[in-house]
Amino acid sequence: MDVAHGSGSAAVDRLRRSITGTVVVPDDAEYDEMRHVWNGMIERHPIAIVRAASTDDIVPVLRISRELGLRLAIRGGGHGVAGTGTVDDGIVLDLGILRRVEVDPDTRLVRVEPGATLADVDRATESFGLAVPIGVVSGTGIAGLTLGGGVGWLTRAFGLTIDNLRGASVITATGDHLAASAVENADLFWGLRGGGGNFGVVSSFTFRAHPHGPEVFAGTFIYELPRWSEALRAFAVWAQDAPPAITSLITFMVPPPAWELGDRVLMFLGFAWAGADHVRAADVVATLRNAAKPDVEVLEPMRWLAWQSAFDDLLPKGVRAYWKNASFARLDDGLIATLVEQAGAQTWYGTAADLHHMGGEFGSVAEDATPFPNRSAQYWLNIYGFWGDAADDPARVAWVRGFGAATTSHAMTGQYVNFLGDEGPRADARQQALLAYGPAKFERLMALKRRYDPDNLLRLNHNIPPG
Repeated sequence: MDVAHGSGSAAVDRLRRSITGTVVVPDDAEYDEMRHVWNGMIERHPIAIVRAASTDDIVPVLRISRELGLRLAIRGGGHGVAGTGTVDDGIVLDLGILRRVEVDPDTRLVRVEPGATLADVDRATESFGLAVPIGVVSGTGIAGLTLGGGVGWLTRAFGLTIDNLRGASVITATGDHLAASAVENADLFWGLRGGGGNFGVVSSFTFRAHPHGPEVFAGTFIYELPRWSEALRAFAVWAQDAPPAITSLITFMVPPPAWELGDRVLMFLGFAWAGADHVRAADVVATLRNAAKPDVEVLEPMRWLAWQSAFDDLLPKGVRAYWKNASFARLDDGLIATLVEQAGAQTWYGTAADLHHMGGEFGSVAEDATPFPNRSAQYWLNIYGFWGDAADDPARVAWVRGFGAATTSHAMTGQYVNFLGDEGPRADARQQALLAYGPAKFERLMALKRRYDPDNLLRLNHNIPPG
């Protein structure tokens, strides 16, 4: 790529004159490291990467990209599986330095800058005995997680991350600064809560936090493959009456060697209790244990930060990742048989499937309150990979796709965009968005896109086309 001519050279010159941050170009030593995102399958070569020194750098980057007709990628934590935080022959706006988290323990409001990770949020809130409901991998960026939804260990107790968003400061594609909340620009606020980064660059988020931790009641039951069907049937019965304070996540995978659990596929039934009543939590877990006695049990005092980062080692930067997802109304015998057959076929380390138990506070939110699809879902399945060798790409992608296809007859409508991988340049963005959100929400999202980004400058995402 030659940046010495045309719009590339003009962009670099204008960026360096316009911002207080750093402009990294292909000749710079740090360029190769900075152009890469978390998903090692994504290989892009931007003209320039702008490391914003403050939110004041956002408007000039938007303006220059728009005026020169250059593709623009917005990067927060850079952890998205679809790899939309980088671009070929365009500009990357990297907000990763902007990681401040401010906690008001009296109001329990938490203001977060767009480059912060989940670990930054957890570290800031834990010392006050508070937590914001967020995801399960601490290296994830708070911006991308929030704009897509935010499923994690507190979903049943307190809802999705978007359900706890109280306001956002947004810079639109045309450079307008807007406040979005339930009372200011409420239409934009609706779109931000699940519609992705389609409507502007969020320069700060304000969340509601909940009393939680720092020590939590959490643990894992582990089951050998011959016990899966029995355990899943028992879990399905238990889950129907489980209190909202407990959120469960079932993972099917061959464990990493560091866990010293062997090289066969196992089922991990993890659970976390939201609240201080650990005696009640122990009783609820005992009911599950009696119904589905585990082969191995791990249950010990745990700090919230440690529990939140338990999956981190599986998903370091550079792993090759491709994901699919589906939601379900029930965990019935047909779905159980499919899960056992598909997940049980794994004989390798580097792929997995997570079955999230939903319901509770998540299900109490009205369907049309946010763009997030399918509030009636009781379970959400994420099928994903984290392998290291490019030679394994065909087999691992085929496994994820095959598993996803096998669940289709059991699945409900709707897709969680944060669990959607890169489907390549031939993918139909309109069709993908329609499948994710459904016709009614899709039309409403398109209307917002026409209002706030009619030229689709912010299109490197799970894109909502203007029309």
